[in-house]
Amino acid sequence: MKKIAVFALALVSVASVAAYAADSSAKLNGYISDAMCGAKHAGTGAACAKKCIEGGEKPVFVEESKKEVWAIDNPEAVKEAYGKHVAITATPDAAAKSVHITSVSVIAE
Repeated sequence: MKKIAVFALALVSVASVAAYAADSSAKLNGYISDAMCGAKHAGTGAACAKKCIEGGEKPVFVEESKKEVWAIDNPEAVKEAYGKHVAITATPDAAAKSVHITSVSVIAE
């Protein structure tokens, strides 16, 4: 009987963790910029952002409404969107001020 109780508790725990992980993602709109310029010209400096990133700067996500700059912990996810206006689905880490992007779609060039 104890084995069944332990198994049930473990199953509930795993389900809770999976549900929490699924709920922690966010859908955000903004721009892919570079770490040096950040929000300075988000929306107007696509060529500059692309040039800076290709020159070695790290890509960042600039949230559209608050102009907050977030580091991208998986920069390969945005390699086709440098300097572009995008909609992303991401898991934010507020403590590190970073996002892990799971999907990105370009809103405008």
